[in-house]
Amino acid sequence: MLALTRHPAARAEAPTLIIAHGLYGSGRNWGVIARRLSDRREVVAVDMRNHGDSPWAGSQSYPDMAADLAEVIEALGAPVDLLGHSMGGKASMQLALTRPDLIRRLVVADIAPVAYSHDQRANARAMAALDLTQITTRVDADAALAAHIDDSALRAFFLQSLDLRTKPPRWRLNLAVLDAEMPKIVGWPGTEGTFDHPTLFLTGALSSYVLPEYRDTIRAHFLKARFAKLPDAGHWLHAEKPREFDETVRVFLEAEAIGSERSSSETNWPDTF
Repeated sequence: MLALTRHPAARAEAPTLIIAHGLYGSGRNWGVIARRLSDRREVVAVDMRNHGDSPWAGSQSYPDMAADLAEVIEALGAPVDLLGHSMGGKASMQLALTRPDLIRRLVVADIAPVAYSHDQRANARAMAALDLTQITTRVDADAALAAHIDDSALRAFFLQSLDLRTKPPRWRLNLAVLDAEMPKIVGWPGTEGTFDHPTLFLTGALSSYVLPEYRDTIRAHFLKARFAKLPDAGHWLHAEKPREFDETVRVFLEAEAIGSERSSSETNWPDTF
């Protein structure tokens, strides 16, 4: 099963929230937001396969990642609320369309159920190219990675997955498989089906990952979809605007407590806000 970081509820009043991170991330990247959201519910941040402390496998397909999430949810007890960012958002959508019984509410952070043309293999190859036998500190690793990646914030994010406790250090990422499976990761398997539970597509206003022309596709599969944007945030909206992000997620997840089982057309949720 996937590795879990559990944040017990200060007072358990709501369903468990599962958080699925994006490519090259891990559950611990979500620690601050998870702790804030655990005031009324348990929050469980997973390490996706080939990331963090989770098992390595030869596939990074969305059906396989969705099956991993299903195993976690069945072990914890369904239904849960599910939040996925980027790659984790696609895996979450895949699960919602194939096992809707497992999910009460879904939050999809800055991704759509479409194939993208960008390619993240250069980053996997840059990390794999480091001679880890010559690295003893994070400063060493950052300097070596700077030869391949100019963005210091991106380097800092990647280096969260470098385990410096081992000698030599090791990546907590299965870089070879992530490189080989990149077409599947940036793609979309064309999954059929619908999800008839409340779903929030939360995006960064500066991001181009969820374009207006994707909305018809989204609405065809996610029948109670709602859309929200965080101003002055890009694709890493949870890191750039953490307070605004977790408050928006909180309001969405708790809205049903007020509206009970009313349909989305009867709630006070705007289409965009």
